[in-house]
Amino acid sequence: MFPDINENNNSLFIENFFSWIEIEGQSNYDENVTQYEHSVQTAMIAKYNNSSPSQVVAALFHDVGHLIINENESKKDFLDYNLNHELIGANWLEKKFPKSVTEPIKLHVSAKRYLCGLDHSYYYKLSDASKKSLDIQGGAMNYIEQKKFKLNTFSKDAVMLRKWDDDAKVKDLSIVSIRNFKNDIVLILNNQ
Repeated sequence: MFPDINENNNSLFIENFFSWIEIEGQSNYDENVTQYEHSVQTAMIAKYNNSSPSQVVAALFHDVGHLIINENESKKDFLDYNLNHELIGANWLEKKFPKSVTEPIKLHVSAKRYLCGLDHSYYYKLSDASKKSLDIQGGAMNYIEQKKFKLNTFSKDAVMLRKWDDDAKVKDLSIVSIRNFKNDIVLILNNQ
């Protein structure tokens, strides 16, 4: 069941979210990992880097837009169109989470474009799915777009999230339970 973002009971929201992503996240993200595995791997990398709770939660939730619109590798037209999963996910999360969580999510696609424009060799580090989606997302940023991107308060967090995102596609990696990140979510929700 799709979690109600307007649920006032934060514990119930978190539990419903975890249950939903455990079920819906079993669809493939790319050739190596499911969407669930990708989300957890990204959050694990954020934790490993001693990131703030906001950064960990952004890492965990960064691709929730794919799940909301049921966008995954099983669809024939997956990545044929830019459905703006980053905006869909961030806009949904804005109803409950602060900008420190939602803005890096909103910008993580732009961060990929930024990094590809800044360093052309970065493109070759991307997964096949990320390379394909880059084209429909606008391609590498030019110099003017890069300057504008860097002016955003959350651009550094978005770049960090993007790099974690790229590294979180390891096939058969032993991962922790999504429930290991509950305290990070609680901290964010209780400090608003």
